[in-house]
Amino acid sequence: MIIHASMRTDIPAFYSEWFTNRIREGYVRVRNPYDPLQVTEYSLDPEVVDLIVFCSKNPVPMLKYMDLLKSYRTYWYITITPYEADIEPGLFKTIVSKRKIIEAFLQISEIVGEEHIGWRYDPIFIDDKYTVKYHLEQFEGISAALQGYTKNCVISFLDLYQKVKRNFPEVKMVSKEQRKYLGERMTRIATEHKMILRPCGEGTELAAFGADCNGCMTQQIYENAIHMSLDMPKKQFLRKECACYLGNDIGAYNSCPHMCKYCYANYDEKSVRLNRINHNPKSAFLIGDDMPNDKVQKSWINGQISLNGFFI
Repeated sequence: MIIHASMRTDIPAFYSEWFTNRIREGYVRVRNPYDPLQVTEYSLDPEVVDLIVFCSKNPVPMLKYMDLLKSYRTYWYITITPYEADIEPGLFKTIVSKRKIIEAFLQISEIVGEEHIGWRYDPIFIDDKYTVKYHLEQFEGISAALQGYTKNCVISFLDLYQKVKRNFPEVKMVSKEQRKYLGERMTRIATEHKMILRPCGEGTELAAFGADCNGCMTQQIYENAIHMSLDMPKKQFLRKECACYLGNDIGAYNSCPHMCKYCYANYDEKSVRLNRINHNPKSAFLIGDDMPNDKVQKSWINGQISLNGFFI
């Protein structure tokens, strides 16, 4: 079983205490975002969790809990972008500079190994401040800082989801010409710094420049990290452009205080504030607690046999 923590929110940044309480308790409960009374309970027994995948813009709060994760195989995707407080306001309330995030990346890499960590530089958008030239300069600088600490770099260009259009109405799609220009040069920079560039959900247009367009959360990446083969079931797609495997996401939408303008997981700031009020670090749920009419489906794993793959 693969646990994803999380594509819906930043658990390491804001909910590290809750997550470590779940590790100690040995299970976590997750509401179906489309049917809240449908609840899945996942075992967090190291014997049945094949991998925990973390996605974070700020893993600093998790550093003090790394010893608790020694019994687990983990993979970390840490997002480091060149944007400032006008785009990522919540991040700048908790982190003085992106340098601290880079330092945390290096620390985690030293603990888990470079095959267990990847860098995400996404999403990419272009405007008068964040120009093509600016992106290439920043990408070069971050690549140099991370050389030797990861083999994977993921990029993607901004998608205009409905939530993005509402919260970031002035942003525009990156043109095909800009995508190809940036993709070619970013592939070259990544290669120079001993990384494989992996476009996320961008089709195969950058393959001609040497980018690996097979996906960023793939069976091969996970197997390389854990040094084991996985008998994974049929792929479940997040979207038609996505070639990655999905795990069991234990996060919740509308709960990330980073409040990045390009975020697809938050509806608005009010929803995030309300959910933060309803967060209890001792609850089995990230947001809220048990409700009288909950229908709980427990993991099918019985603790005797570890099944490689996902429960959907």
